Amino acid sequence: MLPWFNMQDQNLDDLVRRIPKVLPVLPIRNTVAFPYIMMPLGVGIPRSIQLIEDVERGNRLVGLISMKDPSVEVPGSEDVYNTGTVAIIHRVMRGDDGTLTVFIQGLERFRILEWVTEEPYMKAHIDLAPDIVEHSVVEEALRRSLLDVASQLAELIPRFPEEAIRFIQQLEDPRLLVYLLASNMQIEMNDSQNLLEMDRLAAKMEYLVKVLTRELEVRSIGQQIQEKAKEEIEKTQREYYLRQQMDAIRKELGENDEGKREAEEYRQQIEEAGMTEEAKEEALRELARLEKMPPQAAEYWVIKTYLDWLIALPWQAMTDDNLDISHAREVLEEDHYDLEDVKERILEFLAVRKLRMERELEDEVDLQGRKVEGTGAILALIGPPGVGKTSLGQSIARALGRKFTRMSLGGMRDEAEIRGHRRTYIGAMPGRIMQAVKRAEVKNPVFMLDEVDKVGSDWRGDPSSALLEVLDPQQNHAFRDHYLDVDFDLSQVLFICTANTTATIPAPLLDRMETIQVDGYTEYDKVHIAEQYLVPRQLKVNGLLTEEIAFQEEAIRTIIRDYTREAGVRQLEREIGKVCRKVAMKVAEASEDAEKTLMEIDAEKAREFLGKRRYRFEAALRTEKPGVATGLAWTPTGGEVLFVEAAKMPGAEGTLILTGSLGDVMRESARIGLSYVEAHWEALGLCEDSCKGKIHLHVPSGAVPKDGPSAGITMVTALVSLLSQRPVRADVGMTGEMSLQGQVLPIGGLKLKILAAHRAGLKTIIIPKLNEMDLDELPEKIRNDMTFILVEDVDEVLQHALVPAPEPEPESECEDAAESTETPQAIPEAVA
Repeated sequence: MLPWFNMQDQNLDDLVRRIPKVLPVLPIRNTVAFPYIMMPLGVGIPRSIQLIEDVERGNRLVGLISMKDPSVEVPGSEDVYNTGTVAIIHRVMRGDDGTLTVFIQGLERFRILEWVTEEPYMKAHIDLAPDIVEHSVVEEALRRSLLDVASQLAELIPRFPEEAIRFIQQLEDPRLLVYLLASNMQIEMNDSQNLLEMDRLAAKMEYLVKVLTRELEVRSIGQQIQEKAKEEIEKTQREYYLRQQMDAIRKELGENDEGKREAEEYRQQIEEAGMTEEAKEEALRELARLEKMPPQAAEYWVIKTYLDWLIALPWQAMTDDNLDISHAREVLEEDHYDLEDVKERILEFLAVRKLRMERELEDEVDLQGRKVEGTGAILALIGPPGVGKTSLGQSIARALGRKFTRMSLGGMRDEAEIRGHRRTYIGAMPGRIMQAVKRAEVKNPVFMLDEVDKVGSDWRGDPSSALLEVLDPQQNHAFRDHYLDVDFDLSQVLFICTANTTATIPAPLLDRMETIQVDGYTEYDKVHIAEQYLVPRQLKVNGLLTEEIAFQEEAIRTIIRDYTREAGVRQLEREIGKVCRKVAMKVAEASEDAEKTLMEIDAEKAREFLGKRRYRFEAALRTEKPGVATGLAWTPTGGEVLFVEAAKMPGAEGTLILTGSLGDVMRESARIGLSYVEAHWEALGLCEDSCKGKIHLHVPSGAVPKDGPSAGITMVTALVSLLSQRPVRADVGMTGEMSLQGQVLPIGGLKLKILAAHRAGLKTIIIPKLNEMDLDELPEKIRNDMTFILVEDVDEVLQHALVPAPEPEPESECEDAAESTETPQAIPEAVA
């Protein structure tokens, strides 16, 4: 509220006498207008703006009346009180947004007799209601009481002007005093409206005294609470100061009870932690330093954190292994299908552990006299993504009854991540190995090191070198973290590493692991895994019941053949989940009263839900023209089928063009193949001029880097197919290195390559004779489904890979071909 507008009484009386009986009424919200008081009003409603503009052009008189509910946007006659104040407009300011700021001064109270209209704005027939002033002793007494309460309250209101207090104390007009205090003392709106509606001035003053007295009590109590809180803060500060003085005095006297108590607690915890002798001596030495050091010293908290770490480590805590081999076998079979090598190794570990415990064999002792149990194991699961390597760790932990912890090594470049930082660095911490052991709270967890083949190295060190000690059963019984700087026994930890390839694992690190190859799955395996694991899991994930959806075996085979081509089953699970989501949407859209019907997912339904097929048997399409051979390749993500394409064009003799992002070894294989064909053209049934001109060899998927010697026989087959115009059999794939003399040399990764060939639909595979022993690793079903041709030289490869040549025509085709100047497509289809 603005201060009272000073106006001569005569002018005020004249204005009151000129107030008409019918007056425009302006509803106001969240405030009450009083006589004599000047106040600003913000006007934004269109009809209120029109009212102000009309009044401004007229007699400038308007009735102000408060709203009962401030949330009503456009109030009507039933939304306002019956008593208000007639006011005169002194000034109108217009804003840029069209709103008005109106400065008005109250003149006199009024009551509404009846409403005249509400459009375009509210008008009412009013009756002025001046306050009843008795000029009695009671009124004077109430005035003085009101002044006294108001003065006390003003002193408690923050930033209340002293000039205002002096002005209030000098007021002699009780009516003006009441309205001035009511508008400036921040009383509730209901109290303000009640005050305005009272007719007798004495009643108004008595009511206002009660309201202000209540407010005075509230503010007095609040001030007492603040003073009490301030006293508590001052008391705390004073006690802190006194304690500091007492600590200084005790330090001078050599006494420190609190420090002694803390030291005794640490000493007791060190004794109970079961540390090794070395760790215990180091902890007690650091504790002795801590006792002599004030808490204000920076080193104090470094030592304290170090002791906390030493005490928290599980020096002796272990879980008892569940040595029931039949139980372990049951758990492993329940969680994972196939992976027989891994399961067999875990069962062997349990068997050895069980025999040692039953026969109470003594542990070996190293040169320092420390026990080396040798019961830890470092397994490395090597295989393509999606075959279940990572999830095996949790299954192994469940089978053994051990706790499980995991750490991902992918992208790690800092050696301190493994060994920790030395305590000389600010914020030093132990390495992630010791942090994981602390989280496990036992010294014999199953510890999975994921993506060990993706460890990097830079100027910060080589984490793979730091892992040499961790993953060595002959050394990790005394693993020394840089932060702890004491030996910790990791020999009881069962380490399981996972990787996609051994090519990027340093040889010394790989030598410390017991590698187990986890190869891809056959189609039969994938069907079994889908039925036993993937489908039930996706039904649960998508909120479906077994009474609502069922997958036929043919549907799963369709998804495997037409929509996934992977070594593992990760993409297969995604596609099954996609089908489940389609069915879930149909179930959710059906009415609740409808009967639940079982939706059988067959091959046709699977194609309907998954859309157009992504993969098809490409070998027949690619090899229908001469010059294309089907090869097999190994990648870190599993085996792959690749095609080698050859083309011939006019040009300088002996020119060889190689494309397809080939590595140096693969380029050499191409050069060897061309040299062999040029040297043995007659034995291969080619014309003497067949090899003249440019030869272009291309391996598709040109953006993917490729290297290795195993595409040698594939390249020479593609060249002979091009030059002899004999296509390669559509169902034949091949792999093998070729020597310059035409010998077929052995290659690696045969199992993954043959699994990829099986997925691609190839039926006949040409492999080196020296790889015959590797066929024993293949599942029996694949050996029965496919034909394997063992070869020793290139002639055998060409004999089985190329379609037979037709009978030659009587005339010499070589002469015709030599005289022809057409492109390679004009070369006769076969040469005898």
